Amino acid sequence: MTTNTYSKPDYSNKAYWYKMPEATKAVDTFYVYATEYILSSFDDGAPDYASFDNEEMLQGVVVEYEGHATTFADATNVFVPYYRQSGLRYAGEIYKKTGNVDAAFSGMPYDDVTAALDYYFENCNGGRPFIIAGHSQGSSMVLLLLGKYFKEHPDYYKRMVAAYAIGYSVTDEYLAANPHLKFTTGETDTGVIVAWNTEGPKNVETNAHNVVVLPNTRSINPINWKLDETYAPASENLGSLIQNEETGEAVIGDVGADAQINLARGVVVTNATVAPMPEEAAKIAADFFGPDARHDNDYTFFYNNIKDNVAKRVAAYLNGNK
Repeated sequence: MTTNTYSKPDYSNKAYWYKMPEATKAVDTFYVYATEYILSSFDDGAPDYASFDNEEMLQGVVVEYEGHATTFADATNVFVPYYRQSGLRYAGEIYKKTGNVDAAFSGMPYDDVTAALDYYFENCNGGRPFIIAGHSQGSSMVLLLLGKYFKEHPDYYKRMVAAYAIGYSVTDEYLAANPHLKFTTGETDTGVIVAWNTEGPKNVETNAHNVVVLPNTRSINPINWKLDETYAPASENLGSLIQNEETGEAVIGDVGADAQINLARGVVVTNATVAPMPEEAAKIAADFFGPDARHDNDYTFFYNNIKDNVAKRVAAYLNGNK
């Protein structure tokens, strides 16, 4: 892979893709990964954007694919391009200046992802329906794409099963500015945006600062798929993705991941237990996402529920229930 920050990526080169599968299923997923350029972005002289050979990002993509993108792998062909993403430090600087992080993502990262999308649609998609999904920075990218790229490509957009923009804010203002977009209203509607931000009770009680939770945002409950404050107990959770302490492997388990929407804040609140983080990582997480941050667990707490939901939305689309 090239390390030249300014050259346009050639997505016909498979080295620029983490996953470019053979199509064996009727529906695709195009997945945009979250911020993985994290700790090293705070090093002295670190660039604002990760190069394609940034080791922290490359290692993070492997972990994120297993923890997030595999929720789409049973029902769809999952495509994952590499892109030169914003580092967490730079995103934080932009947030302090503007009140959100979009400006950190709308330059080089957006240009890379749109180049990957162009190649995907022209050479890989074959006219199949698709899901577009991400997490955190990846979900901010999904929302930028829905508001611009897919407005410019309505022939692509009409084949969208759903957009999973998990771990970022879908605000009332965003939807008003993009009347061609709809937020999900339930478990099986298609052509919609599916999103939530997960927090622990302390974040809500203290109205904690969280860079991905913007005013007037909304979430759907990933257990009962309701938009109101109906409580979903952990007993209704189909299974969380956890690490086996003995083998280190990812397995399905129970961490007490219940879910209830807090409408005033627009988030999903859970009492799930979280694994302790290394001190430096925990401090950065608290600074960006609040003292009771569950941002890293937006997918893993509700892993089997997401897999089940993806299958249901794909079936609804293929059966014509749009």
